[in-house]
Parts: sequence; C-alpha cells; structure tokens
Amino acid sequence: MTSRAPTVGFDLDMTLIDSRPGIKAAFLALSAETGTHIDADLAITRLGPPLEQELRHWFPEEKIAETADRYREMYPTYAIAPTLAMPGAREAVDAVRAAGGRAIVVTAKHEPNAKLHLAHLGIEADAVIGSLWAEAKAVALREHDAGVYVGDHTGDVRGARTAGALSVAVATGPCDAAELRGAGADVVLGDLTEFPAWLGAHTAGAAAS
Repeated sequence: MTSRAPTVGFDLDMTLIDSRPGIKAAFLALSAETGTHIDADLAITRLGPPLEQELRHWFPEEKIAETADRYREMYPTYAIAPTLAMPGAREAVDAVRAAGGRAIVVTAKHEPNAKLHLAHLGIEADAVIGSLWAEAKAVALREHDAGVYVGDHTGDVRGARTAGALSVAVATGPCDAAELRGAGADVVLGDLTEFPAWLGAHTAGAAAS
C-alpha cells in the first residue's frame, strides 16, 4: 500500500464483526453458571480490551484466571452463531486482496474463537493473531510488515502507532470519532463501507509518489 509490504491489519470486535449479541449471550450464560451478577448490556458497550479487564468488574481477582478460561470454553456454544459481520467487512478484506495485498486480523480475542468467528461468517484472513491488545498489537503488525491497521478503539490506534503503521479508525465501536482523532488516528471513517474507496485513493497516491 506504501513502500512497505502490502499488508493491512484489521481488529475484530466492532471492526470486522458485531459480536455484541454473542458476547452478551456468553456473559449471561457465565453469570447463570457461576451465580455471579454480570450486567451484560453494560459489558458489551466497552468491547475491545482483554476479557480479564471486563471480568474484574464482576469477579474477585483470585477468580479471574479460572473464570476467563471457563468463559473461553463456553464461548463457541453461545457467541459464534449470533454474531454478525459489520457492514462492509467482507468488502474491505476483498479490497485489500484486489489491490494485491494481504489482510490479517490482530485482536485481543482468544485466537481459536476469533478463527471460529471468521470461518462462520466467511471472512477469509491471511493470518489471525489473537490475545494482543493496544501497544502489544504492534508485535504482530511488525512481524507481518503491516503498513495499515484498521480498528475501532483508541487501543487500536496506539497499536498502529507503536508499529509505525498508518492508523485507520472506524467509529463503529465504543470510541467516537473525536476520541479516535484525539488518540492520534491518521484517518477516521464512519464504518468499513468507506474503506474500499479510501484504500483506492491511498494506493493511487502511494503509486504516484
């Protein structure tokens, strides 16, 4: 897309997929099993950070590790089928490939569950790297020489900037456009339906320069 290898990274939750219905169902099942109150409607308004961060609102610290493991075990049963592709998600990935690039997914989600989501929705990624959040996402972005990273959270912006990648933000998650710009996003789109046109202009400009 630029002088770097033509690889574009995408976040998963609220960037490529609307996982709110599935995550709500998984949290409700976890609540029922453990007998611990979880406000699932509140939890799905702050998707992005690692699961453990959300669990700390509801469970004592000594229960976090085992509860996170149990949630991830339950997740495929409750969360995969209700989850939808975000508008423009497939087209965004296809646009990267049409430009001769590679599309990778870098997410804080447990990697096996991330792969289940993509397979269920028919979104094909060239690589899926899980369990990375915020600045730690730069590890995978650098490894795959990604020149662009697309995400919905200020943590995604930080990951892109740490990797030296162009930060393209979509205002489809918990962070609005002003927050994303304030965090240092290079580009802010309303949603992924705007991404193919942006990518075409970006690649044309890179070629001209």
